[in-house]
Amino acid sequence: MTAGVSDIDLSEIPFWGLPPRQREEAFRRLRALDRPVFTKENQIPFIGHGPGYYALVRHADVTEAGRNAGVFSSEPTANSIPDMPRWMAVYFGSMINMDDPRHARLRRIVSRAFTPKILAKMEEDLARAAREIVDRAIAEGPVDFVPQIAARLPVQVICDMMGIPPKYHDMVFRSTNIILGNADSEYSGIRPDITRWNVAKGLARLLGAGHRLSALARRLGRERRGAPVEDLTGMLVNGEEHLTAQELGSFFILLVVAGSETTRNAISHGLKLFTDNPGQRELLLSDFEARIPGAVEEIIRYATPVIQFRRTLTRDHEMNGRQYRKGDKVLLFYNSANRDEAVFADPDVFDITRSPNPHVGFGGPGPHYCLGAHLARREITVMFRELFTRLPAIRSVGEPDYLLSNFINGIKHMNYRTG
Repeated sequence: MTAGVSDIDLSEIPFWGLPPRQREEAFRRLRALDRPVFTKENQIPFIGHGPGYYALVRHADVTEAGRNAGVFSSEPTANSIPDMPRWMAVYFGSMINMDDPRHARLRRIVSRAFTPKILAKMEEDLARAAREIVDRAIAEGPVDFVPQIAARLPVQVICDMMGIPPKYHDMVFRSTNIILGNADSEYSGIRPDITRWNVAKGLARLLGAGHRLSALARRLGRERRGAPVEDLTGMLVNGEEHLTAQELGSFFILLVVAGSETTRNAISHGLKLFTDNPGQRELLLSDFEARIPGAVEEIIRYATPVIQFRRTLTRDHEMNGRQYRKGDKVLLFYNSANRDEAVFADPDVFDITRSPNPHVGFGGPGPHYCLGAHLARREITVMFRELFTRLPAIRSVGEPDYLLSNFINGIKHMNYRTG
């Protein structure tokens, strides 16, 4: 580790349990260095590990690496620091872990469900779902904002898109928590004293969650093949180009995890941000329809629900004065890029009028830009419209309970009031 930042170890899980302000200060110090730091990987039982990775923390590095997919490859793995073992890739080896042409083929197939025309048709369904969620929350009274409100909309929307019956929605929610929270003891069962037995239990839970989601999608796929059902599952398994059973299972896991975490955490962080910044809340409510697009972008920038993705160098390459070698791993820290002082004025200030706002909260430029970004924006907009119309005094109370993760900037639980 470079002198002056030797106290910062991005591979240690306790670092990710620090208060947000402390982590942000650590990344500010890393951005001030003249080159990316190299961090050793932790050794995890049952999973191989490499020598380490370079932490790309500046906006210029993150955007260039994302754009240059021919050099900064998503293969063999983009969503984990160690290479993903085959027994995990069965469930989690989705298209985000692929380069073109394999990635292009799968993205072309699944993008049918995310066209502007289809998303526009969903507007009424989104509004109805948000209304039902708020109706239920009003009837129950304030309990926990995340499971009661923030997490319900994305899970319901994705399940409805896929044609998954309501009786499976809670299972999908619980399984998603286990996959996203694989380092958090509440979901993984792994205690701080990492032992082979602890890790084995955590991996068993992770694989069990992947198996349940994959099996559900595959079963629906079998039912839809050759049947004239116009849901996303039917679109993906029928037609000249279609997904195999394994591809369908891994895509559903990607869809429900990626679609859930961005929206649920943006909504949760958003309520906290508007509570802590009453002036910004007043500004939004003074002209909601005009201000909400900028507010959504600023929430995504400020919160950055996905912290990082990995890339692997396919050849020797020089970028922004730094030489990298074939086989080097780099982590693209989107959270740090979104606070880069060279790009954002007063980056630690929450400002819904920020313009321009070239954040990389949806992965930045390149072929892996988030396919569901427009859907996430619509969901966030619809939910805040419903909340601030029906419950104009809603606000968070106290500090949230944050997810322990180096991958997702998540909120697990958050108290709130409506009056």
